[in-house]
Amino acid sequence: MPATTDPALLERLRNLFDARDRADMAPTIAALLDVLAQHPTDPHVLYEVGGAYDTAGEEETAAGYYERALAAGLDGDALRRCLVQYGSTLRNLGRFDESLAALQRGRQLFPESDSLRVWHALSLHAAGRSDGAVAELMELAADRIPSPDLQRYEIAVRGNAEYLRSLDASR
Repeated sequence: MPATTDPALLERLRNLFDARDRADMAPTIAALLDVLAQHPTDPHVLYEVGGAYDTAGEEETAAGYYERALAAGLDGDALRRCLVQYGSTLRNLGRFDESLAALQRGRQLFPESDSLRVWHALSLHAAGRSDGAVAELMELAADRIPSPDLQRYEIAVRGNAEYLRSLDASR
């Protein structure tokens, strides 16, 4: 069963996140490590520490915190965000199969998440699977762009996406 994080702690994490300076993450990381010292197994704290290291460009460190957050029972929207960020971090580390697995897990848990679909496509591309990446983005466009111009060609867009996906699957 997922761990329940105290609402006051979640608010504290939100305030630290809102106050961060993406160009200088050191103060945010230090503040989050202080929170982590008080709550060493809280999945939301672990996730936020991972995210801070990720933003600072320290992907190896971030990956470890994301893994700990997932193992600690992160759930809800934080789980969705963690899987996006973890998958992206793994891609940046060249761990493409793991990246795709994390993002696919997220897609199964959160099938309506556009961000998971986009990052999955990016990881497919990084893994040398451009046909699958383009197919993913074409399907996303057909699903989410409410343009009469695009909707006119929806069957063709989806057919081409299916064709590209079959090329990707055959490799």
